[in-house]
Amino acid sequence: MSLILDLFLTFLKIGLFSIGGGDATLPLIQQQAVVVHPWLTLQEFTDIITLSQMTPGPLAVNTSTFVGMRLAGMAGAAAATGGCVLCGIVISLALQHFFRRNQNQRAVLQLLETLKSASVGLIAASAATIIMIALFGVSSWKQTLHFNPSAFLLFLLALISIQKWKLGPMPILILSALAGCFFYL
Repeated sequence: MSLILDLFLTFLKIGLFSIGGGDATLPLIQQQAVVVHPWLTLQEFTDIITLSQMTPGPLAVNTSTFVGMRLAGMAGAAAATGGCVLCGIVISLALQHFFRRNQNQRAVLQLLETLKSASVGLIAASAATIIMIALFGVSSWKQTLHFNPSAFLLFLLALISIQKWKLGPMPILILSALAGCFFYL
């Protein structure tokens, strides 16, 4: 029961402090699930991110669900998911009420512009973390870097395929999975 409560409270905190959507939330989830509570290894967390991106739904919610499921089954999934979304629901309802009443005030409009900038920074940090995990197997520049040329080649091929042939996410995921089987199995 203690793990279920820990999952709920941890993801409640993540949900409370995550601004900018799923990509911006990943560093918070990683910090909690890998470092603060060493529930997962870095590789397990990376695998969960991959699964979360391939399944329908918001990234932060999917990641929370998979972390909870990995640690404590269905009860863990429900606790982590509930904790992750509860603050967002309550805050969204409160903000909707606030912005409806103050929609024409200059200070409110400036606040929204500031939040957009912060969200871009959080998303960039999340992208950097994912790239470091994928290409170097670490989540911090302070750790020993081991460059993975196969991962870099797959990254470049995916990027070129998106840019040159305008492939969507599903063909890229399928081709990447096949290439991953070739490189890593």
